[in-house]
Amino acid sequence: MMKPLVFCGVLVLTACSAANDAADALARDRAKTVVNGVVANKFPGVNAAPVTDCIIDAASASEIISIAGASVTGVDENTVQQVIEIAGRPEAVQCIAENSLTLLGG
Repeated sequence: MMKPLVFCGVLVLTACSAANDAADALARDRAKTVVNGVVANKFPGVNAAPVTDCIIDAASASEIISIAGASVTGVDENTVQQVIEIAGRPEAVQCIAENSLTLLGG
């Protein structure tokens, strides 16, 4: 039988985890909106969605939060440079290349 105090602790941790997951999902969603706009603007004609996913996946949590903030404050040159820098990381480049081959039927 679980003691009431332990049970309450488990409930609190579960609630905190769910709240953190929701916050992470919201930040990622807002960051994706910003990155998608940057990619579409800087690389016209490119299918921005898969490139955006690669950039978000290569970004750190603090970078995602920073980029997500631009969805409220507006995209400036620092945001654009941050997105481009993340896009140039080896894991992002590999992901973008793999998705490009998939998009071309490879």
